[in-house]
Amino acid sequence: MIPLDEIHRVVRGRIALNELLGPYTWMKVGGPADCYIEPADRKDLLDLVSVLVAQRVPYLLLGRGSNMLVSDDGFRGVVISLESALTSVRRDHGDVIAEAGVRLTKFVDFCVQQGLAGVEMLAGIPGSVGGGIVMNAGAHGGEIADHCAAVEVLEGGVPVWLPKEECGFRYRHSAFEGRVVLSGRFQLPSGDVETLIRRRKELIQKRNATQPLELPNLGSMFKNPQGAFAARLIEEAGLKGKKIGGIQVSEKHANFMVNLGNGTAQDVVQLINLVQRTVYQHSGLQLELEVKLIGFKTTARAA
Repeated sequence: MIPLDEIHRVVRGRIALNELLGPYTWMKVGGPADCYIEPADRKDLLDLVSVLVAQRVPYLLLGRGSNMLVSDDGFRGVVISLESALTSVRRDHGDVIAEAGVRLTKFVDFCVQQGLAGVEMLAGIPGSVGGGIVMNAGAHGGEIADHCAAVEVLEGGVPVWLPKEECGFRYRHSAFEGRVVLSGRFQLPSGDVETLIRRRKELIQKRNATQPLELPNLGSMFKNPQGAFAARLIEEAGLKGKKIGGIQVSEKHANFMVNLGNGTAQDVVQLINLVQRTVYQHSGLQLELEVKLIGFKTTARAA
């Protein structure tokens, strides 16, 4: 049971019951959360998490919903928006400290304007710093971990900084799955502002030209297997353009699935399973999901 009286006592931000989560995700599908909360600030967030942990209430941290597929049944528990609470990005003794709710686009823009290089490859990725840290987001041969020196997390209700060597970073993975990431500290080399602006523009133009950003999607659906590319494997299996319900394997980029307007989360899961099964039969390679499944009783996997 959700302790609403206690939540109202500690939270000054917005609290809503049975809030549909679809509008908060980039795929625009997903059922309601029992309770959806937009904490007013960092203190709100910390106090709220303390209450939920003490009462053993399931909770989910939501950044921009760009890498998250929510079940049509929704989420039984509390969904907490980070975008309303953790929004600071600043210089600190030469480093950059960015809170978890900061959009990656804002983070990249800040670094570029400060003449700091190394994160331009994140330009255009529709996620948040927190989500980027948790999944070690990357593109164009770089990862957010490349210049992440430390990560601030909640440990026993207390914010602590963990050095990079304790973060467990590897391809699309970190040690922070299921944990509360508050912020990251980044050490970046100096660069020429005009050069960085030009590079950021080039990468965004390339992303717009090669990815189906005009339709709701979750970004790359599958991780690239070692020595291979998921998009190529999907295309070679003859699945480009394949549709189930209102969800389609993009004709523009085969590792994207797009919502044609009336798709459901169940459509997505069925298409995921079809792609995994067909690619495995065609190539012998198992495609592993890059997106997170939320609120599903079973997980998608190759048959």
